[in-house]
Amino acid sequence: MKILFVASEAYPLVKTGGLGDVLYSLPHALHARGADVRLLLPGYRALLRQLDQVRILGWLDVRGADGMVSVRILETRHSEFAFPLWIVDCPRLFDRAGNPYVDAGGQDWPDNAERFTVFARAAAQLAQDALDLGWQPSVVHTHDWQTGLVGGFLADQPLRPKIVFTIHNLAYGGYFSHSDFVRLHLPSHWWTHEGVEFHGGFSMLKAGIVYADAVTTVSPTYAAEICTPAFGYGLDGLLRSRRAKLHGILNGIDTTIWNPSTDVYLPSHYSAGRIQPGKRRNKQALLERFLPHVDDAAMQAPLLGLVGRLVGQKGIDWVLAAIPLLLAETDARFVLLGSGQAAYEQKLARLAQQHPERVMVEIGYDEPLAHLIEAGADMFLMPSRFEPCGLNQMYSLRYGTPPIVFKTGGLADTVIDTNAATLADGSATGFVFDTPDVAALLEAIRHALDLYRQPVQWRRLQQIGMRQSFDWSESAGHYLTLYST
Repeated sequence: MKILFVASEAYPLVKTGGLGDVLYSLPHALHARGADVRLLLPGYRALLRQLDQVRILGWLDVRGADGMVSVRILETRHSEFAFPLWIVDCPRLFDRAGNPYVDAGGQDWPDNAERFTVFARAAAQLAQDALDLGWQPSVVHTHDWQTGLVGGFLADQPLRPKIVFTIHNLAYGGYFSHSDFVRLHLPSHWWTHEGVEFHGGFSMLKAGIVYADAVTTVSPTYAAEICTPAFGYGLDGLLRSRRAKLHGILNGIDTTIWNPSTDVYLPSHYSAGRIQPGKRRNKQALLERFLPHVDDAAMQAPLLGLVGRLVGQKGIDWVLAAIPLLLAETDARFVLLGSGQAAYEQKLARLAQQHPERVMVEIGYDEPLAHLIEAGADMFLMPSRFEPCGLNQMYSLRYGTPPIVFKTGGLADTVIDTNAATLADGSATGFVFDTPDVAALLEAIRHALDLYRQPVQWRRLQQIGMRQSFDWSESAGHYLTLYST
């Protein structure tokens, strides 16, 4: 089976979140099962600088906002990928410093509509073997709003491939104006309520839903949630009407990269059968990164970790409200890594300045530190208001770091609350609260801290979590079945 993946990011070349991780792991899982895979990415400056050997497959002329745009299609083999990568190289649109989607000030690039329309048009042409490469996919798997128009451009083509569109986060809809629609010369018959039109503008994500043969989300619970007004962002009616083609397939994690017994970023390896002293040495290394001196009190105190975007979705405001109370009533310490809204970054930095021995903060993203937090923390904070799937809670389970989560989306599908019954039957893996507020988060954290003081029970909880299976094998099988039906 020939599968063309079309996406705006893929680890390790470019990553802003879980989308990048999935676009590394899922294609590899399918490749391992015999699929013939290509992955198409935009030619961002930072991505191109990481490529060594590149060959030009050809040139395509596609329509942009001000006439035709010429793009080069490059092919490269990268040491981290087991299959060829294809790159849409268009310097005017993609050769710029910084984030793939926003400028240095955190504002959307003003030409995002053109950037990802040109990318989608190029993808659609490649899916029809416009360069006569002798490779034509039977499936085109597109991801999130940046690729939502691909299905539309292919919809009316004869003998077209099957189109699968995955929603990684419905909160980001790729919304643009009617004037952008006109400037980009998008097909006029798309401009209907049943097409891409959305409240006077248009949505690339909506296009992905409308024109795909199958739509997937990244967890079963999230697939149900987005069909409700509370989680649907105005698209819940459309999704309910397309329910027959909507599938919730839980993301997996790459268990070769995220493996505490082999993780290249850890100073000490460990496994479910022998958690200590490896985890303790990682905790010490993590604390030493931030503290001039690590004493016994610091090692004995529970350490809560957080890695993620500092935005409202992730419940960071609840965390900020909870930390001062926990500092006052417990000996807990916190280590947090992330970036996002400036106000949250500033509040975290202020807490770290006020409590340098107990609140440790790194603003930005650091892959080695993310791994060390998963391994060195005693428990992991992930109180997202909504979470399509989430990967960090699965990393945490694998690393013996019980997660504290709100009962939503993929968090509900992967974390089992700890109580007497679930501990007894061996199903408990973390701490789950189901009321979306600070008080419920605090109650869950206090429950975790209480159990942490019971070493036998805590070790049992760690071992249950570490023995869960979250690799891609089962999910890859679901995708292959979906591609074939």
